[in-house]
Amino acid sequence: MELLPVTKDAVTGAELLRDLAIIYAWVGEKDLAIKQLEEVLRIPSELSYGQLRLYPYWDPLRGDPRFEKLLEESKKPVAMK
Repeated sequence: MELLPVTKDAVTGAELLRDLAIIYAWVGEKDLAIKQLEEVLRIPSELSYGQLRLYPYWDPLRGDPRFEKLLEESKKPVAMK
């Protein structure tokens, strides 16, 4: 994460943030997983509504109101600055 932050490599950096969110979800760190997802969804990335909705990676977060809110927000396009 420190070697390839989003500021250095937008594509790989976003993938690393997503992967960290998956790891946090798998080990039960829901708060940290949600925090990482919030960060990834604020930037252009491959993470999409369909992936959040269907991929089993996110099963540990399903039912959490914060995840459901992020799921709804992921339907909206990311604003480019």
